[in-house]
Amino acid sequence: MSNVHMPQEAENRLTSPVFTSDLSVNEFAVLQHAGFAPLGLVMGNSVYHIGIQTSSAWQNQELTVITSAMQNARTLAMDRMLEEAHRLNADGIVGLRLEVGLAKWGDSLADFMAVGTAVRGSDGHPYKVARGGQELPFTSALSGQDLWTLRQTGYRPVGLVMGNCVYHVAHQGFLQSLRTLGRNTEMTNFSQALYNAREIAMSRMQAEATKLGASGIIGVEVREDSFSWDSHIIEFFAIGTAVVPLEGQSNRLVPQPTLDLGR
Repeated sequence: MSNVHMPQEAENRLTSPVFTSDLSVNEFAVLQHAGFAPLGLVMGNSVYHIGIQTSSAWQNQELTVITSAMQNARTLAMDRMLEEAHRLNADGIVGLRLEVGLAKWGDSLADFMAVGTAVRGSDGHPYKVARGGQELPFTSALSGQDLWTLRQTGYRPVGLVMGNCVYHVAHQGFLQSLRTLGRNTEMTNFSQALYNAREIAMSRMQAEATKLGASGIIGVEVREDSFSWDSHIIEFFAIGTAVVPLEGQSNRLVPQPTLDLGR
């Protein structure tokens, strides 16, 4: 799953009889009540060089080179975390968080880290997910309490899904600046750019959920950040937990209302 060698210290940590976890006492208790036992803290990282892409100052457009770099780096970190969970024979990962920090030892370098708590279920339900010809643990940002509540509603998590879009927002031209000088008015070119970028990120997240055969996505967040880029370059990052009904459950996550548009 990874071309980076797992350190011996990590091997020792994963095989230790003492588990590690970043769960609070309450989360630990609720997780066990939900039928899951913590196995260990699992993590993965990727230090990635973010490439350069030129764009017109006057044009709204996605910066696909940077979008791809950000997505690839997060995926590498996630894969390495999954490898640790797989070594523990875990059913899933809860409390997963993805962090990005700018590395101080080089220009255009960013450190991506994925960390969460690997768990194993005790209720006999299958929780692992088929990926790349393997049965691998599910990934999830859910807390212990969220996982318990999700189980009570007849659903289970299948994976953390994400989508991103790095977008260049066009600068105002001189005539545009004159037209808005001293006036209250919407900056439609900015509004349209941000709308476009958010929707691209959301659609990519939904596409990942579709590949997993999910019924829906819960806990969705849409984050925006400009990191160290130009002030007119921003990344929209959509993330959530894809879910499916437990085996034997046929309920839908979201009931479909009937609308009478004639009223």
